[in-house]
Amino acid sequence: MKAADFLRLILLAAIWGASFLFMRIGAPVLGPAVLIEYRVGFAALFLAAVGFALKKPLGLRRHWKHFLIIGFFNSTLPFLLYAFAAKSLSASVLSVLNATSPIWGALIAAIWTRKAMAPRTLLGLLLGLGGVALLVGFDTVSAQDGAGLAIGAGLLAAFCYGIATNYAKSAQAVEPFANAHGSMWAATLMVLPALPFFPAPASPSAGVMAAVLALGVLCSGVAFLLYFRLIHDVGATSALTVTFLIPVFGILWGCLFLGEVIGWYTIAGSAIVIVGTALVTGLRPSLSWLRKSASA
Repeated sequence: MKAADFLRLILLAAIWGASFLFMRIGAPVLGPAVLIEYRVGFAALFLAAVGFALKKPLGLRRHWKHFLIIGFFNSTLPFLLYAFAAKSLSASVLSVLNATSPIWGALIAAIWTRKAMAPRTLLGLLLGLGGVALLVGFDTVSAQDGAGLAIGAGLLAAFCYGIATNYAKSAQAVEPFANAHGSMWAATLMVLPALPFFPAPASPSAGVMAAVLALGVLCSGVAFLLYFRLIHDVGATSALTVTFLIPVFGILWGCLFLGEVIGWYTIAGSAIVIVGTALVTGLRPSLSWLRKSASA
């Protein structure tokens, strides 16, 4: 991995970690449906502008069914679930719940292919669940009314990403940029029917709208471009190491900008989830790997 790719990896983790900060700011004011409609709508418009500038076709006639499926499981449903959870949970907890996505992906793959999970994978699954239990069990936010439902929503969102990953592996190959662009338009359409039933609880301030704009353009549009660039340059396996870094930034941004408390359980729970994810994915980024990546 070249130094430029390593820097892109860090930047991507910082951006995706910030998405939980922005959702935490926007969800209590706008509600899940309005917030996510803004998010996917801004992302779709941004990617449309990029696609027009780069002359990248969407292939809507050929791939519209695929865009609807990937848009539902990779954007619409998990985004709505995280936005719902963000009304109650801290950005730190949300980012750690998100880190369980590869673990759920491995479990779904085992069921999908009807193959027994390897002992290493099973151990990683148990560690991941144990880390989440430790984190939410000691976090004071988890004791509030409705926190249990919010935690379930966050885990279900991560489960959706596992479904999307396994579907993408078996689906017809679609150009990565078109995948991101088409799925954002599909999500924009699918969230629309929910808007009349879940109106915004309050009028957003300029600061809230700035967070929402960043959530759509930066955390969805720009992040997808960085992610697919990494997949192209270093491969999907190396790009997946971003999973290890997102909780670090999610916790950092929550502490710096929202005053969230970092307790021993936050560090311990996050570390256990990351180790579990490493076992499941077969990735073991070490200090020597990081030094080699940064100097390459």
